[in-house]
Parts: sequence; C-alpha cells; structure tokens
Amino acid sequence: MHSNHLLLEEPIRMASILESSKSTFFPAMSRIVGTLGINSQSVETISACLKAGMSVARFDFSWGDAEFHQKTLENLKIAIKSTKKLCAVMLDTVGPELQVVNKSERPVSLQEETLVVLTPDQDKEATSNLLPINFSGLSKVVKKGDTIFIGQYLFTGSETTSVWLEVTEVNGEEVVCLIKNSATLSGPLYTLHVSQIRIDLPTLTDKDKEVISTWGIRNNIDFLSLSYTRHAEDVRHAREFLSKLGDLNQTQIFAKIENVEGLNHFDEILQEADGIILSRGNLGIDLPPEKVFLFQKAAVYKCNMAGKPAVVTRVVDSMTDNLRPTRAEATDVANAILDVEVFMDMQFQTYCWSSMILPSYYLSPHCGLIFHVLMYTLSNSCYSFKLLSVSSFSAEKVFNQDLYFKRAVKYVGEPMTHLESIASSAVRAAIKVKASVIICFTSSGRAARLIAKYRPTMPVLSVVIPRVKTNQLRWKFSGAFEARQSLIVRGLFPMLADPRHPAESTGATNESILKVALDYGKSSGVIKSHDRLVICQKIGDASVVKIIELED
Repeated sequence: MHSNHLLLEEPIRMASILESSKSTFFPAMSRIVGTLGINSQSVETISACLKAGMSVARFDFSWGDAEFHQKTLENLKIAIKSTKKLCAVMLDTVGPELQVVNKSERPVSLQEETLVVLTPDQDKEATSNLLPINFSGLSKVVKKGDTIFIGQYLFTGSETTSVWLEVTEVNGEEVVCLIKNSATLSGPLYTLHVSQIRIDLPTLTDKDKEVISTWGIRNNIDFLSLSYTRHAEDVRHAREFLSKLGDLNQTQIFAKIENVEGLNHFDEILQEADGIILSRGNLGIDLPPEKVFLFQKAAVYKCNMAGKPAVVTRVVDSMTDNLRPTRAEATDVANAILDVEVFMDMQFQTYCWSSMILPSYYLSPHCGLIFHVLMYTLSNSCYSFKLLSVSSFSAEKVFNQDLYFKRAVKYVGEPMTHLESIASSAVRAAIKVKASVIICFTSSGRAARLIAKYRPTMPVLSVVIPRVKTNQLRWKFSGAFEARQSLIVRGLFPMLADPRHPAESTGATNESILKVALDYGKSSGVIKSHDRLVICQKIGDASVVKIIELED
C-alpha cells in the first residue's frame, strides 16, 4: 500500500519496532480524560492518575451527590499541587438517560427466555420479573419487536452483567419483555437504552441545570459534557444557559454523540460544539458494531479538519480485570491515536459497586457512564493510562505528518484567514528546521489550538498571556480558563504567564516571557542547547513566526 492512502510513514523499519519507548516530561501528545469516583477519590490515587497521564478529570453526575463530587475535587486540587501536573475539570450531565431503579441494591437475576415487566412505578421493588424505571413514557414509544438494553453503563457489554430484552407486549404504562440472555444486575442503578427510538426528554434537564448553576459555578468548570446531544439546538440551548452564569460563559461544550439521532445531525452539532465525544458503547447499541468504526473514522476526520478535539470512549475494557490489554484493544488504541489523540478511559471511576469508564469516559477504577460495572484496581488504572501514553508515542513515530498537513491545508482552502495562515506556517517551519518545540504566545488560546490542528510532530508550548478585565466593580485577570482548556487538545502544553505582563505587551516584556518559557522547557527536558525553536507571537499589529537557535 502507498503512503498516499495511509496516514502512516512507509516503509517502517522493522528494527524500530523493537526499540523501547522513551518517557519524557510530556509523556505523549495524546490526552486522557479520567472519571473520578469512589475507588479513585483519594489523593494518592488521583496523584497516580495525574502522573500516568490524566489531563482532564471528569465528574459524572449520573450518580453521587454534589458533596461527594466536591470532596473528590478538593482531593484533585491537592494532588495537582503535590504532583505539579495541571488538570482541567469536566462536568458530565445526566441528560435524558433512562434508568432502572433498584432501591434495595440487591442483585437481580434475570433468566433467559422468561418475561420481565418494565414499570414506571418507582415505589415497587426490583425483582426478577419486575423492573421499575424512571420514565413514564416508555410504553408510548416502543412497540412489539423493539430491542431494549439494560446494564451498568455499557462498559463491556458482558453477557453476564447486562441484558438484552425484546418487547413482546405493551400493557398500559407497562412494557412486557422477553429476556434474551441470562444476567445478574447489581447496584442501585442500571441504564436502559432503547435501540433507535427517540425519547422525548430535554437534553439539558432541570437536574442538570441545578448542578451546573451550583456545583459548576462554585468550581468554575472548564468543560461541560452534554450527554445525549441530538441536535445543534441542544448545544445552543446549553451555551445560552451557561452565558447567564458569570464566568461559565467561557466553559467549553463537548457534545456527546450516543445515538443515531445525534449521528444524523453530526455536521451541524460539530459546527456549534467546542468538541465531540464519541460514546462508542451507546452507539454500539443503536448501530451494528461493525458500523461504529465507520462512524468513528468519519466523525474524527471532520473534527480534525475543523480543529476541534474528538474524544473516543470504551478503550481497553479488559483491563478492568487484567494488567495487559488484548491484542485487539492495543490495535484499537493505536488506530485511534493515529486518528484522534484523546481518550476517555473509564478505568478510574468507581461506584460503590464499581464501574468502569465506559462509552465516553475516562479514568477511574470504576467509572460508570452508561450502564455497566467494571472493576479496576489502582495499578490497573495507572497501567492503562501508561499504555495509552506508550501507544501514543509508538503510533506517533510512524504518523505521516506531511500527508496530514497537506490534507488539512487543502481542506481549509484559499484564501486562508490571517490566523490560519500564521498557524500553518509555524508548523511547516518547525518541521522543516526540525524544531524541538513550538512556542505560541496567546491570550484566547485560539492561535495555539490552530497550530495543534495541523498536528506538528513536536510539542506546542502554549504561553497564555493574561488580559485585565473589569465588570465596573472589580478588576481581574483572564487566562486560567484558556490555559486549562488547552489540556484536552492534542500536543498542547499550557503555561500561564505572569499577569504583570499583560497581553498588550511591549517587545521587552515579550522577551521576558520568552525567557520564562525557555526555562520551563529546559527544566522539562524538551528544550536543550543548540535546539531550534519556532516562536509564534503578536508584535503590535503584526503576527510573527520566527526561528531561533539556542546557544550553550
């Protein structure tokens, strides 16, 4: 096969396959979003996650109260200080998620070829033949022959912890189903998913709004993961809501695509959202499994060309119980790295009953997202993060950046915008002179994100220069949001400049900031004597790309 068909350098030296993967201060260009839960709430565990590569912490409000998540976040802050590793915060909404309620929390055994009734009466106890659900309109949208999936966050789809049902009868508000496989459901909540059926519930629920306007405001969340995004209007509605909540008007919205409805409206959703999360677990319910990969390829390509992060979920599921992934999982990770570069590894979260990172999430010895429970130990979780980092390093070595760059430039077309031209020129210059790093001065973060869009082979040090802002009552500096939000973008490593050096700086202060950036790069091990660097900055009204070579 020829390299014009693959984003892969050819030929690959066979000897290079046996070379060890060297770790650096920047372990990999790819990113990992980790869900924090019960088994990953301690400072020790969170610190290990940060050291292993977690750059964004996800807080899943599908379970747990605000007090629990606040305690976890406070521990995250302590871990950040002790490890000196930056980490952004993502709040994941519940959305129109259907759930089976098991108040007794006793395991429920379901036997193949027997009947079970789904009822909206939540006062009833969950049993082998009766499952209460949190939605009274199910009987109005399903019909005989429809397929329903029940489990804990769809982490693995394991036939022993999740169940497939076939609707046989609708009786008033109750739905009678035939159980297609034997399974045991454990824990207080299981998610319910009806294949390719629209559920007439708002994407941003009243519960979601309450959490955002209290916990979200209190903690200045960097990202909002909008579960079950189905239309561009869902994103616009969420952005309008955030715009009324002070500093949260800067919060970026990641649209989580979880069903066929979201797939059908993907292009307009991508245009409105700041990033995309591909919930492969849920999509695997609405789509035949072999179609999920086709959607992933198409969606990721569009995200890359738009310069917006794409996050894939449901990776290395088997590491819930094992220290090593399967060969198929390792290959899946490598292919995703060549395409995406952001992972939601649910190996870090944990419910009291345990769950993993599922379809669209990240680290955590138990992280539940959709409906499935997987158990991760601390060592497994950290190892899986390291696996993602090492896989990223290995895949990046054979990535055909030249071909990717040409495709990206062709997609943008001509005439380019001023900023797009500067960003692409910086990347091309860095590759031609074999620069060790690109340093970008930015105040909004947009210039650095555009540089990252062209996937340079070297790290991009994003130096965020604060701006002074006022609401007529008090003055404050911007920049913290912009720096943290870089942590989900492939290859970007943010650094917040001294607020005494405002964005409207002179040449002298630019040189001062550059010196600080160089010292940081040297201490990190990515910049050495005689290295060539590409600097992208604004001087007056002009945007400048310059190449410098360091002396001893």
